[in-house]
Amino acid sequence: RILSLFYSPKSFEFGAIKAVQGDDITVESYRVESRITSRFCHTTFKSFVVNSGPNAQSIGFHVQIPKRAFITNFTMNVNGVTFVGSVKEKTVARNLYAQARARGKAAGIVRYHKQCDMETFKAEVHVPSGNRIEFELHYQEMMYRKLGLYEHTLHLQPGRLLDVYIYEPNGIASVEVPNTLGEHFTGLAQVTSNKHKAHVVFKPSLKQQRKCDNCTTSALSGIFTVKYDVIRESAAGELHVSDGHFVHFFAPTNLSPLPKNIVFVIDVSGSMWGVKMKQTVEAMQAILDDLTMDDYFSIIDFNHNVRCWSDELVQGSTIQVAEAKKYIQDIKPNGGTNINEALLRAGQILHKAANQGMLNSRSVSMIILVSDGDPTVGEIKLSAIQKNVKKIMREDFSLFSLGIGFDVDYDFLERIATENRGVAQRIYANKDASEQLRRFYSQVSSPLLRKITVLFPEGSVSDVTQNSFDKYFSGSELVVAGKVLPSDGTSLNSFITASSDRLDLSLQTEADYMRLDAELARQQHAFTGFARQMWAYITVNQLLSERSQAPTASRKRKITQRILNLAVEHQFVTPLTALLVESEEANEKLLADSPKDPRKGSGTVIPERTPMVESPPPWVQLTTTPTPSPALGPLPERLTIGVVVNGQLVGSKRVGVEKENVKTYFGTISVFSKLDGIMVTVSTDRIQLTDSKHNHSFSWGATADITQDRVKVSIVKDSQVTVTVDEKIRVMMLLHRVWKKHPTSVDFLGLYIPNSNQYSSKAHGLIGQFGQEPEVRVYNLHQGADPLKKEATMEVKGNKLAVTRGWQKDYRRDKKRGSDIFCWFIHNSGKGFIDGHYTTYIVPRLDSFLQRPL
Repeated sequence: RILSLFYSPKSFEFGAIKAVQGDDITVESYRVESRITSRFCHTTFKSFVVNSGPNAQSIGFHVQIPKRAFITNFTMNVNGVTFVGSVKEKTVARNLYAQARARGKAAGIVRYHKQCDMETFKAEVHVPSGNRIEFELHYQEMMYRKLGLYEHTLHLQPGRLLDVYIYEPNGIASVEVPNTLGEHFTGLAQVTSNKHKAHVVFKPSLKQQRKCDNCTTSALSGIFTVKYDVIRESAAGELHVSDGHFVHFFAPTNLSPLPKNIVFVIDVSGSMWGVKMKQTVEAMQAILDDLTMDDYFSIIDFNHNVRCWSDELVQGSTIQVAEAKKYIQDIKPNGGTNINEALLRAGQILHKAANQGMLNSRSVSMIILVSDGDPTVGEIKLSAIQKNVKKIMREDFSLFSLGIGFDVDYDFLERIATENRGVAQRIYANKDASEQLRRFYSQVSSPLLRKITVLFPEGSVSDVTQNSFDKYFSGSELVVAGKVLPSDGTSLNSFITASSDRLDLSLQTEADYMRLDAELARQQHAFTGFARQMWAYITVNQLLSERSQAPTASRKRKITQRILNLAVEHQFVTPLTALLVESEEANEKLLADSPKDPRKGSGTVIPERTPMVESPPPWVQLTTTPTPSPALGPLPERLTIGVVVNGQLVGSKRVGVEKENVKTYFGTISVFSKLDGIMVTVSTDRIQLTDSKHNHSFSWGATADITQDRVKVSIVKDSQVTVTVDEKIRVMMLLHRVWKKHPTSVDFLGLYIPNSNQYSSKAHGLIGQFGQEPEVRVYNLHQGADPLKKEATMEVKGNKLAVTRGWQKDYRRDKKRGSDIFCWFIHNSGKGFIDGHYTTYIVPRLDSFLQRPL
């Protein structure tokens, strides 16, 4: 995920700030702050840089982030212009880029770089001499527990000052900062903590960062790591409720490990020759020593042929382990790679043991694959191998994939692992590869529970993430999240069932609805939105995994749409979304694409505007059908939407007001999709979703997303409703509440319609007729009767109209005061500007279509 603007190949690098074609830059400050709350982390990188050179130059901002993290925002202030980021669907970003490029306005490209477990975000911006630029990047990630600890990593470069704040409601058991940066920085990280909070500070001076007293180069470059664990007082885990969401953490201890049945499948093709094979043999020696008498195992090594050390599972006795270690030691890599046959043979060994009654009913059966390359012998079609492996794996067998180096198709290894109840991990082919293999095995070597299910009372929660798990391994953690439904109660309960070595477990816990939110409000450095974002983070990741395994194109499309909805709502830059960075005036935009193919990307600068109506004339009518998109090509007739947007007016209170002076507002706005037979009616009191059989009613009192067929309704609590039809037509309605005892004002709705909507030439209505903008000329500007409002002549549609300069309010960013938007007011109820007379737009019902022609 890299944003690159005004890229030039010649560069001089100063830490994470990079001068392109120049070296005179002053880094005033570079701060990194991470806030971890209940295992969810929000990290912010801030940098202030001055072009202190005599000439203009391009200055870059580089940040390496964990590959599991989602970028949520990027802002920068360039020469006094502030750009603010938001996440959009990637298809929109690509279309905008193509359009801007066609107009010659493309400002850059997106590039991608991956190093170990990090990805690089990169922005390069042209800065005049003496000017200051500010960069700010935000990303979010969940802390995963491995081997009994949560690990937070940050890539540090010269000049970075670091604060990490940790808040855990149930208490912190330990915090440690291993010295991963070298002896030069021993003792410079400071940790202060109490029962619930910890603060890690790393702020070496420039002198302390130098490699030596007389050196000008910095020794600061590498991964800074914070490890911690939490206090666990209940075997049922921790249930946290906050912001209408819940997160359940389950990590029991003090249980006997389950017996294991393991088939090790090791790639011994020619590409494994040398260090890779040596490291693998070293790791296997240690792994085999870990087996116990309760475990059963076998070994398969494969190149173009497949060999079995034993055709049957054997007990993990001292004698058998010694023989297996000798077999591993004598392996000589050569030949091709027959992954398909090797995995099928492993599955057959497990099946044979199960059919012979060798397997303990409470044991855990798994295949561990170690490979460094793609299949080259036998079945080489990846989809066929995936299908074959899925077919032979029983529901209680798991496959774990370890890919060594970057030549292997890691996505394929990940797919076959996750599809078969396992996980994948990349092993980096360096001197630590053996340790990486051993650490991974340690994570799966002690299964403590099987068939774990986390349940909640009916009607108490919704949109729950995965809540059924095949296995739980010691030192890890199972996490379930979801939304909390409205309830008259004061607490949420959860129930856990699982099987251990000899026990069937049933556990229960509860959490107060309000306690955690009240506590978070008192914490200065807590991340108050953690539960909502963690739920979305888990859901998006699970959906991405499901999408890669989708059996049909239809299923994949549905999953894709769910991912897009969540990613946009929660502002996650995913493989399916892009980051849109726009100036506060919305007249400049930068698009940072995060493509599935990391070698492709885009960035662009384009203008945008959004029509709005806050105080309309009587009955507003908007009918729409999609327009052919230059980026997508002509739309087929079957995609015709047929949508009508109607508005019903309410008048202000008439106490002491003459009838002719009564102001009118939108009291109700409806969106009717004729093709779907669905109408959404939004009033200041309720939101109703109606079809031929059902009438669903929702209040303004809760945030919700409701989707029926192609119609999506997004409600932001007491704020706004967005109705989306087939992802092509969007209508936003803002709720304006007034003081109930106000003598004249009433609650009303504001209507906002984005320009990204796709209209055809058939679109019409009081607003819809301007979906295709007419040519407008304004001239003869002169002083009007009101000195604050200029007057002029407008020429449009062959008519010359008297117009007055004024302003409307845009309440999207500031609902209380709004922002002034200057515009021209047309007199005589729009006569000559709109087609026909305004009364021709009055319709009998909210679901009525306008009768044409006008």
